[in-house]
Amino acid sequence: MIESSLDTIRTAYDDVAVLYAEMFRNAHDEAPLDRAMIGAFAEFVRAGGGPVADIGCGPGQVTAHLRSLGVPAFGIDLSPTMIELARQEYPDLRFEQGSMTALDLADGSVDGVLAWYSFIHLPPAELPTVFAELGRVLAPGGHLLLGFFTTDDDSPNPAEPFDHKVTTAYKLSIDHLANLAREAGLVELARMRREPGETERFLHGRLLVRRPAE
Repeated sequence: MIESSLDTIRTAYDDVAVLYAEMFRNAHDEAPLDRAMIGAFAEFVRAGGGPVADIGCGPGQVTAHLRSLGVPAFGIDLSPTMIELARQEYPDLRFEQGSMTALDLADGSVDGVLAWYSFIHLPPAELPTVFAELGRVLAPGGHLLLGFFTTDDDSPNPAEPFDHKVTTAYKLSIDHLANLAREAGLVELARMRREPGETERFLHGRLLVRRPAE
C-alpha cells in the first residue's frame, strides 16, 4: 500500500513542480510565526554543528532559508522534478531524491530533521514507520521539527482527509503526532497551533521534539 501511495504522491508533485516552486517561493515572508519556529529549530541544531536534513524539501526554498540561518542543511524529496528545480535554483546546496519511509542516511547521522508539510499525504497508518525512520537518523540530542495542517481541538479523529490541490492530504492532531513521537523515543519540547492566514483554509500545527542524549 505504501509504495502505491508514494508513487501517487511522486507523480502528483512532478506534475505541479514548476507552479509549486513559483507559488511558494516567498511563503515565509508572510508567516512570522512559522519563521520564529524554524528560527528556534535552527538555534537548537546549530549547537550540534552537524548536518540537518530537510525531508520533503520540494524546490528547496526552506533548505536555503535554513542555510541563511547558519545551518548546514541539505534537502531530500520524493519528486525528481522538485529535486531538479532545487538544484537549479540553489546549485551550492545538496539535494537528493529519496523517501522519508526509507532514508538513505546512516543511523544517528544528522543533528536535525525538518519535515515541513512533507508527510501530510501519507496514509495515517504509515506515520509510525515515518517517526521510527526519522528518529533513526537523528543523532543523540538531535531535534526534529514538524509542520502540518492540524485538526480542531474538539475533533474526535487523529487524522482527517481533505481535498488538497495536489493529491489527498490529511489534517493531523497535534496530540496524536506527539504520541507517535513519544512511541519512537522522542521527547516533546514545544508545540504551536496557528490560525489560517487570509489565503489559507486550515489550522496549522508545529511540533518540536528531540532525541534524548545518550
